[in-house]
Amino acid sequence: MDSRVVTVTTKGQATIPSKMRKKYRIRSRVIFSEAKEGILIRPIPDPSLEVGSLKSLFRGKTAIELLAEARAAEVKEEAMRK
Repeated sequence: MDSRVVTVTTKGQATIPSKMRKKYRIRSRVIFSEAKEGILIRPIPDPSLEVGSLKSLFRGKTAIELLAEARAAEVKEEAMRK
């Protein structure tokens, strides 16, 4: 386990060493949690990198496009019921 000493500014900012940012895929945001040992810093998962994600089912469509298609299907079903 790698440990580093970093400086904390008067505004409470600390720099996460580059090697650790790359290793844990830390981008612009992290989650800070309290733990028994102290503070735990975890990267926020990137949904586009998740294995088994549903993105292949949506064929590159945006959320707005998917919602519009779903609503159009609902409207069509409602019309058929009448």
